[in-house]
Amino acid sequence: SAVGELGRLAVELLRRGAAPRAYEAAARKLNVGVDTIQHGVEGLTYLLTESSKLMISEIDFQDSIHVLGFSDELNKLLLQLYLDNRKEIRSILSELAPKLPSYHSLEWRLDVQLASRSLRQQIKPAVTIKLHLNQNEDQTAQVLQTDPSTLLHLIQQLEQALGEMKTNHCRRIVRNMK
Repeated sequence: SAVGELGRLAVELLRRGAAPRAYEAAARKLNVGVDTIQHGVEGLTYLLTESSKLMISEIDFQDSIHVLGFSDELNKLLLQLYLDNRKEIRSILSELAPKLPSYHSLEWRLDVQLASRSLRQQIKPAVTIKLHLNQNEDQTAQVLQTDPSTLLHLIQQLEQALGEMKTNHCRRIVRNMK
């Protein structure tokens, strides 16, 4: 019954946020300290959210909690709690995820200063980029300016990141995220 109560509180924590009165009521019911209940609920919430994020299978979940050294009965209760609530937890987590802007289009211009009053012969290139983004059906634009060497470094870093996505480790992580 204690696991069921902690599980209910963990799911409620995700739905509505922290509920100190519920912790106090559970502590009185189970004859333990409020801090013990709070830490137990937070730990169980972490276990459920991380497992739900990765959509791990029953076997992987059992392997994960088996390491904790709980009894077989408690492991079965935790598994059932996970299976009963993982879809709801994923929907709650997707609502909480920040809505990041997405790429729409890009405009660029190369400006080169060939001379000035003080220096007759100089070459000072600058790349101006106007990045159009979509966010919540609104379109915004960001103007960025840099020199070509910094832009080349940025391109190299992005190409390196794309290359990293092709490694087995990253593919495994992305597959688990879906």
